Amino acid sequence: MAHGNDRSGFHRVKLILVGIICILGLYPWLAPPVYFISFAFNVLTNITLATSWNIIGGYTGYLSFGHVAFFGIGAYATAVLGARLDLGPALVILASLPAGVVSALVAVVIGYPCLRLRGPYFAVITLCFAFVTELTVRNLDFLGGADGLWIKGLAMPIETSRSIFFELMLALTVLCLSVAHWIETSRFGAGLRAIKEDEEVAQTMAINTPKLKIMAFAVSAFFPGVAGGIYACYLTYIHPDIVFDVNISILIVLMALFGGGASWVGPLVGATLLTFVNEGLSTFVNAEFARIIYGCVFIIVIIFMPNGIVEFLKNLFGKRPLQTQFAKK
Repeated sequence: MAHGNDRSGFHRVKLILVGIICILGLYPWLAPPVYFISFAFNVLTNITLATSWNIIGGYTGYLSFGHVAFFGIGAYATAVLGARLDLGPALVILASLPAGVVSALVAVVIGYPCLRLRGPYFAVITLCFAFVTELTVRNLDFLGGADGLWIKGLAMPIETSRSIFFELMLALTVLCLSVAHWIETSRFGAGLRAIKEDEEVAQTMAINTPKLKIMAFAVSAFFPGVAGGIYACYLTYIHPDIVFDVNISILIVLMALFGGGASWVGPLVGATLLTFVNEGLSTFVNAEFARIIYGCVFIIVIIFMPNGIVEFLKNLFGKRPLQTQFAKK
């Protein structure tokens, strides 16, 4: 009987999620101001980045602080493919898919030596990777160097253009969340969690930990690569300072940890909430004070909610029915 209730609850959640996706899909065509379409686009971008990071950082336990490098690689790969092949605006957008593959391949090459390191050593080497990638792009003339690159934009009203990019990012976000959910419930995800708990023990259980880690790193790099390509077409101009900003990496980590890295829901909640907070701080507070607030939030999460706000709320509200039950007795 309980199994039947679980199934009905699961189907109810699925219906709610499908309804939310349909509403979001219709949102830009209800003629909201362009600002709100752009803000929603940024929310979806952050959700994609935080969710993809969680595959290597949350499930596997390898804290990467260089995730923005894959975002930037995807952006530049899209721009270069479009420029070298002289593609039209629509085909340039489609080039974001092979750009994601380029990011995944770079992750495989980088991950083979880097994933031998653990803990703070892995975090530092990935951060260095982001810096080196930015410096390399900045000093290569065929990538635009310090001047950046322009990309062909869609020849249509800005409202329509922003709406199209919103739909593309929504599709990517749904795909990324679906993959994260599948990983969480699959044998692949069970292997990643075993690595996070104790990698030596996982190896003694015949789990091919090097293979799983590289696969997780590649999958986590693919989605930022595609997102970077879409973002580049959205802006129609990219520059190393924009797409290789290390602050983006730090923000991605904060979003995922704030929501909770134990499930696919955590980065979704964390990215959504912190994007709203970030927008409010950017509007009403100066940049220096905003960084102080972000630092305080990070400290509070680590001390009082080490497993994230989702797990914290689940434990908080999960205890209430028991208390109510005892009160009735």
